[in-house]
Amino acid sequence: MDLDIEIIQKNRTTRVVGRDIRLFKTVTSTNEALRGLAKAGAPEGTVVIADEQTSGHGRLGKPWFSPPGVNLYASVLFRPPIPPREVAGFSFLASLAIADAIKAEGLEPTIKWPNDVLVDRKKVAGVLVEFATIDNRVDYVILGVGVNLNVPRDALGAALGSSGSAAGSLHEAAGREIDRNAFAASVLNRLEAWAETYRTRGPAPVLAAWLDRDILTGRRVEVRGEGVPYEGRVLRVDREGHLVLRDLLGKRRRVLTGEIRLCA
Repeated sequence: MDLDIEIIQKNRTTRVVGRDIRLFKTVTSTNEALRGLAKAGAPEGTVVIADEQTSGHGRLGKPWFSPPGVNLYASVLFRPPIPPREVAGFSFLASLAIADAIKAEGLEPTIKWPNDVLVDRKKVAGVLVEFATIDNRVDYVILGVGVNLNVPRDALGAALGSSGSAAGSLHEAAGREIDRNAFAASVLNRLEAWAETYRTRGPAPVLAAWLDRDILTGRRVEVRGEGVPYEGRVLRVDREGHLVLRDLLGKRRRVLTGEIRLCA
């Protein structure tokens, strides 16, 4: 089914998120498209959705396979009154919204720090967070999401090579096609609900819900991308979005940008 703004809007129950939805056939990335709108003064809740991304990427610059006609690629603009140090924790809204939408499809999602969503131990969704500041305050936050809805298994393998074995799709897990328009609206609805929870009750209930879906706490992991790779055991995730762990020498560390791999 083709993406259709009218259908998405019909299924949207939000007050703010999605009031303005820009639908594109092809973009380099939805985050890049929304970044231009944000700089031009677009209001909170503006959404960019694309059928295809030609240069989509996730954390650490890793490419995100974004073929046309099968998945969801979307970015949502927020202007939260928070300090920059709290943006990482604020971004948990996105993985929670995706996980809730996946659960509504009858599946059991989990979250791998910081915002990867897994089903049956395979990554089906990721989140790319961008933000800008003015005078040490947040001007805007962009939460970009990519969700593998109906991409075929052979396409993932051809595009991702050996790493394709760690990726999956909701179609594969559910054994049926996922309605892209209904799923897009479901994510937007749940994203606003979590944003309202954050606004009215603060980050604590958001973090608690996120931890209920977390698969890393208590596990031994390897951290890459922060100098020499090292291993440690995950203790918790703090309210600012840091992964807190104790390395093999007993040193306590806080990780914000590294790549995390589970140890066997």
